[in-house]
Amino acid sequence: MSGLELHEGQTRDRLSFPWETPPQPGHTREVAPGVLWLRMPLPFALDHINLYLLRHEHGWVVVDTGLNTPQSREVWEAVFTEVFAGAPVLAVIATHFHYDHSGMLGWLVDRFQCPAYMSFAEYQALFVTPPKGDEPNWAFSQFFQRCGLDSDQVASFRPMLSQMAYDTHAPTSFRRLRENDLLKIGERCWRVVIGSGHSPEHVCLYSEDDQLLIAGDQILPRITSSIFVSVTEPEANPLGDWLASLRRFRQLPDAVLVLPAHERPFQGLHHRIGQLQQHHEAHLETLTTVLKTGSQTVAALCPVLFPRLRGSFDLLMAMGETLAHINFLREEGVLTRTLEDDAWRFGLASSGEQVFAAEDIHV
Repeated sequence: MSGLELHEGQTRDRLSFPWETPPQPGHTREVAPGVLWLRMPLPFALDHINLYLLRHEHGWVVVDTGLNTPQSREVWEAVFTEVFAGAPVLAVIATHFHYDHSGMLGWLVDRFQCPAYMSFAEYQALFVTPPKGDEPNWAFSQFFQRCGLDSDQVASFRPMLSQMAYDTHAPTSFRRLRENDLLKIGERCWRVVIGSGHSPEHVCLYSEDDQLLIAGDQILPRITSSIFVSVTEPEANPLGDWLASLRRFRQLPDAVLVLPAHERPFQGLHHRIGQLQQHHEAHLETLTTVLKTGSQTVAALCPVLFPRLRGSFDLLMAMGETLAHINFLREEGVLTRTLEDDAWRFGLASSGEQVFAAEDIHV
């Protein structure tokens, strides 16, 4: 699932936005020769996703697809007629596996009998789905129990998950994208830049000649992609992956025009990367400060980082984000973990104590 955290009141004085307003939902705008920005509607509080359409010889290459919904199909049908004027889709590139980015991937690929391009880990992630049924399975229940929630709180997540799940029409084959692969699309050459943390191997496309970066969810102007730990990999350290990715993206020119998956294209890449780093560093500092008073569960620490939760969905995402910061600090040797009453408790490591962030085995 895709989750994004809104930063209210964030300063953006060093970011510039070439377009004051986005295109209307279902409409396009040319942002560079042969590059169209398509605003696809979403049925969420975050009510849109930006897709990018790239001219190539006698057809088009599509970057990301929208949710697998009737509304998305209606928009695509209009694009086929009014924008593509009957020219075919020649390839579809998925930046990552989340529903809003890859929901229509198989539908487009099958319709035009064209290849899907994505990284290996993102393709594999298409087939990892939440457990089915109304009753939580043992791994799901145990994960949130270990976080410090009671059985009623855990049970409240399941109906919400079934309601928010969107089927992804996954293609039966794909062509793998790797770091530094080069794609010649039209007259432009794009280099693949891989990010990680928000998803396993998030694909971005960088055009050096035209200073364009199709960034997906990796770099956004006002919101930051959720960096969270889920039941699928409870010992993961996505925040470590995310921060390492940001350092790599800083090697790109600051003047690049960033074409994000949400909100408006912008310039000021290095300033925005600095903001994202500071945001997570502040979360890490807050956790270590609070834990000076004694060990805590994830559930107890969650409202410290996210005090304005509006419901079960917010709680689910906030728990995963909080655990991502905890797992980062554990891997850095800052925190220890003990199991008490079936819940993990996290505390500061004693001065000079050697800490290993390995999985504890309990039988």
